[in-house]
Parts: sequence; C-alpha cells; structure tokens
Amino acid sequence: MTMHVTERAHAKVNLNLTIHGRRPDGYHQLSSLVAFAEDVYDTVTVSLAPEFELTLGGNFGQPLEGQTNLIETAVRLARGLKPELQNGRFHLDKSIPVASGVGGGSADAAAALRAIAKLSGVEGVPPEFMELALRIGADVPVCLSGDGCRSAFMQGIGEQIFRPSGLLYLGDCGIHALLVNPGVEVATGQVFQRLGATVLDHVSVSTPPEPFANLADLLSYLQATANDMERAAISIEPAIGEVLTYLETLPNCLLARMSGSGATCFGLFSSKNHSIEASKVLQKHREDWWVAPTALV
Repeated sequence: MTMHVTERAHAKVNLNLTIHGRRPDGYHQLSSLVAFAEDVYDTVTVSLAPEFELTLGGNFGQPLEGQTNLIETAVRLARGLKPELQNGRFHLDKSIPVASGVGGGSADAAAALRAIAKLSGVEGVPPEFMELALRIGADVPVCLSGDGCRSAFMQGIGEQIFRPSGLLYLGDCGIHALLVNPGVEVATGQVFQRLGATVLDHVSVSTPPEPFANLADLLSYLQATANDMERAAISIEPAIGEVLTYLETLPNCLLARMSGSGATCFGLFSSKNHSIEASKVLQKHREDWWVAPTALV
C-alpha cells in the first residue's frame, strides 16, 4: 500500500470566458477555453494517518489559517461517498495567491481527490469523483480531469468538459504566459452580481473549438472572444485595469487579459525567454505585485 503521495495543483488560466446568462436555476451558463500553468502550482502531500489533518505552508499559506479549506471539504465528501478510502495527514504548500481567479483552491481540492485515491490504491480518478467535484466548486471538475494539467473547453456551470481525443488543445503552439496579481482578492459572487447577467429562457450548448494547430490560430480565436467578467471586476478592483495596462505595454506581449473573476491577469508570449524578460521589466516597476512566467499546457 502506498504510504505517501504528492500531487501538483496547477494554476488554471481562463484564456477566454463567455457568460451566456443566468440560468433559471440561478447558476450562470458559461463557456471557457482553459489552460494550465505548467510552472505555477501548489503542492499537496498526503501520508497515511488515522484522522484527517491539514497543515499549511508556502508563500500564501498563512492567509488560509483558521479557514475551512477546500481540501478538507473534498476529503470529507470523498470519504462520505466511499468510506473505504484511507484517511490522511495533508500538507498544502501554497504558491498560488488566494482568491485570485486562477483556481488555486479548486486545483488544491482536485489534487487532494487524486491523492486520496492513489493513497487508497485506486487506479485513476473514480467516475463518482467528477460529480462530487462540482459540489465542491465550478472549477474543480476541469482541475480534476486530465491530471489537472491539460487544456480543455468547459461549459455549463463547469460540469461539461471537452478535450479532443488523443490531441492537446494547444498542440504545438508553444504558448507562454506571464501571470500577474496586484495583491488584491476579488469575490466571484460580487463580480457576478456587478455583471448583472440576463436571465436565460433556455440553456444552450456551445460548440467547442477545434484544436489549435499553431499560435496564430490560437490568437485569432482568442482575439475574437473576451473575458466577460473583466469590466465588472475592474469596477470593483481598479488595480486589475492597471495590471492589464502594464501587460499591454510589455515587449512582445501578444494579448493581455484577466483570468476567471480576477484579480490575476496574464500576458501571452511566443517564447519562454520573452515571458521571462517581460517579468523582469515588470518587477522593476512593481515589486509589490506577484509575477510568475510559465508555459501553458
């Protein structure tokens, strides 16, 4: 039996985000092309223990002290569904800012579900975990599937996930990003409230895009879309607009956009060197911002 498991919880990046409207059940119907930051992740470690325990570390662990963590919620629900699962002592090394629009908490919960399954000798992710994941949060299913590090098209309220069979959505695009957070937290519910989406008469399904053969195709698709939550988020936290302005002026930045409901924004670049050089330029001007260059997958 495995005694110790470590899982990475990669940051989720909404390359675009369309809010189609508010459904009759009160949830928002959305669609989004999602990528994951290969080089930006929290680390979830679990070892066998008679009772659940969670310790926190890393640059952003302290703000979570004393709060109910999604890892605890995920493990409690998983063991309620499958009592035969092992219990464990968890440690979260938190490198992703809290409440930042890149799914840090959702990715942590998904990593915990994968870890508890492996610790219990379960091969792969149990199918029941996908339905369970949606109960934890709208971003958890996309972070749980695809080993939490494979681009996807998501829609509905987050439960409908499409990945091309045998292909990677971003293919050989070689896309890199610079993630930037101005050090503010934005509540998703507040952004949705400010957005004031129209109530839908019926729920429709979007057609997922085809895999992108190259960077030019990806950029063409993204430039024809947007993040519909961006304007509402900026009205709540003007610092987001400041970040986007900085990103747009950086050398070799191909596109600047907010991820999720903010406040993290990203700039896209065609190479690792370009994203690293951009991070150095930005950090000279804003040492107080969190800045992280990464490949997107």
